[in-house]
Amino acid sequence: MRPERFVITDRSWDLIEPLLPGTHRSRGVTGKDNRLFLEAVLWKVRVGCQWRDLPPGFGNWNSVFRRFRRWALAGVFQRIFEAVSGEPDFEYVLIDGIIISVHQKASGAKGGLSIRP
Repeated sequence: MRPERFVITDRSWDLIEPLLPGTHRSRGVTGKDNRLFLEAVLWKVRVGCQWRDLPPGFGNWNSVFRRFRRWALAGVFQRIFEAVSGEPDFEYVLIDGIIISVHQKASGAKGGLSIRP
C-alpha cells in the first residue's frame, strides 16, 4: 500500500486514535493496525466495491469485514463521527440524485408549454 495515497492525515489520526479500541502497545494484534484498518474501510466506501475486492495490502478481506462489523455494533464509528463532525477536513458532503430528488414540476420555467394548439 502507498501511504501517500491514504486519506487520514496525521492531525486527524491524533484526534481519532484515542477513540479506538486497543492500542499498538496492547497484547495481541487488536490495535496494531487500526490506522490501516480505517484506511481500508474508507477505501471500500470511496470505491464502492464488495468486501471481497479489497486489495490484499489491507489484509484479508474477511478479517477486515469481521472487524468492521464488531466496531459498528460496538458504536466505534459513531464515536469517531461525533469527534470529527466539527473538523474542517471533513466538512464536505456529497449529495447525488439518488439521495435528493426534485419534484417533476420544478424542472421547467413558469407557464408550461409555449406552443398552443
